[in-house]
Amino acid sequence: MKKPNEWDRMVSGKLYNAMSRDLIKNHALGLMRCDRYNRIALWRVLSKQIALHRLIPSSRKNELVVFAPFYCEYGVNIRVGKGCFINYNCTFLDVAPITLGDGVWLGANVTLATPMHPFLAEERLPREYPDGVHDLEYAKPIVIGKNCWICSGATIAGGVTIGENSIVAAGAVVVRDVPSDSIVGGVPAEVIRKIDEQDRMHVWETYLKNETPLSDRDKAAETGVGKI
Repeated sequence: MKKPNEWDRMVSGKLYNAMSRDLIKNHALGLMRCDRYNRIALWRVLSKQIALHRLIPSSRKNELVVFAPFYCEYGVNIRVGKGCFINYNCTFLDVAPITLGDGVWLGANVTLATPMHPFLAEERLPREYPDGVHDLEYAKPIVIGKNCWICSGATIAGGVTIGENSIVAAGAVVVRDVPSDSIVGGVPAEVIRKIDEQDRMHVWETYLKNETPLSDRDKAAETGVGKI
């Protein structure tokens, strides 16, 4: 049976040696591509787009928009659907795969962190093992379903799956799965409520009338309709 290499161990959620030469090389390459993307001037549109494709290969033909600065570890472990948007200063620690479905929007300063470490310090810190010094760690993937909105300053921990159409409130720390069509918030994040038809804002009609956008729920609260 072929012995798995450190990269395969890493992306599959097994313990891997972060001090492996191959991983250090790939990590450095990812960091350099990320740095290059951030340094390219905005007016160099084509060069910046090419740099993004090299950093995140899955962005090709998927209309990904990323506002710099953007930070990640490898880039190749980020998988995006169509029409995703990533705002300023987001960080993707893509040791394990990070998957964004179609139409996922991320606000500024969002962190997606897949790395995990043993709790016991003697197991967490680099140490001498029979075949040399190893820094053993592992990671858990993150999956964000289509049409989700992750608001500014939120943190998503490794191992979390966020269901389709859900919203993560600003500053939330998500450490467990989120059901579809839900709003979650807090530290740690909890489900606040489901998203439903009362959240409809009739955006086109409101836009044409140049009115302040309010959901049907907010309108009912203002008028007292539905109150006892």
